[in-house]
Amino acid sequence: MTQRAAAPVRGLRALILSVVAAAVGYLAFSLWGGWQDVLAALRQVSWPVLLLLLLLSLVNYGLRFARWQHYLSLFGHRVPWLRSLRIYLGGFALTTTPGKAGEALRCVLLQPLGVSWPHSLAALLAERLGDLVAILLLAAIGLSAYPQGRGVMLFMTVVLLLLLLFIQQRRWLEQLDQWLRRRFSGRAAALAAGLIETMLHSSRLFSLPLLVYSAVLGVVAWGAEGVAFYYLVQVLGTDLDLPTALFIYAFSMLVGAVSFLPGGLGGAELAMVTLLTLHGMSPGVAVAATVIIRLATLWFAVLLGAVALLPGRQRHAA
Repeated sequence: MTQRAAAPVRGLRALILSVVAAAVGYLAFSLWGGWQDVLAALRQVSWPVLLLLLLLSLVNYGLRFARWQHYLSLFGHRVPWLRSLRIYLGGFALTTTPGKAGEALRCVLLQPLGVSWPHSLAALLAERLGDLVAILLLAAIGLSAYPQGRGVMLFMTVVLLLLLLFIQQRRWLEQLDQWLRRRFSGRAAALAAGLIETMLHSSRLFSLPLLVYSAVLGVVAWGAEGVAFYYLVQVLGTDLDLPTALFIYAFSMLVGAVSFLPGGLGGAELAMVTLLTLHGMSPGVAVAATVIIRLATLWFAVLLGAVALLPGRQRHAA
């Protein structure tokens, strides 16, 4: 089996393991929260409510795809939007890999369309940092409700600023590239050169206007899922204001990102249940709200990604 053929197999194994791990984790949460309370809360969520949650998740995916398409166009690539959308969604199938690294599958699928690895990886890096900026801004809206979260917020903000500052130093990056090429050879040198080239390309996507564009679009996109979370807890009978709901959702996403667990699994759920119970929500309702919102956001994206990859797999097999 070639390395290219083995990659989808490894991705499928990672996906299966993440599904199993999530199922076991959600079962453990439900047992902790009390089966009867969890089931009673789940019954309060009707199909129209669930449909609205999914629609708000689609708003998130759609806006982020528009940003992705814009990034590709800045590098001179005009990928047909329907095919590009399928590739973009296909990356979600492996979003439950550590650090969401599996979403780099998009780079593999875009390569036959003339999009080089440095360009697609630079767009992926810019998307990741843009999402981080947006989630930090959303969390800041309700930070006063949970001042204990300021440490994590400050740490993530400093890391983000340092990374953005480093990427902007083209002269340093070029000198580092030359030093690495002299110091190393073979695959190590190629990997280092590719990483530096990706950063050099991504620096084009971090001008002030583009940063503002990415941040505004990201806040609206992730805010749509935050509003979905707010609506869900209202349906479950919890008196939670919108800023606090946005903070709980965004902060939980940050905890999941810091944990570097696949898709933030475990870390994001634990943070969300903890913050909801601290606000006075019963454990059973908190578990139900957490499971439902994760199914309607993270796992809905994974499902869409798997469906998006099916036609491509069939053509490849033919």
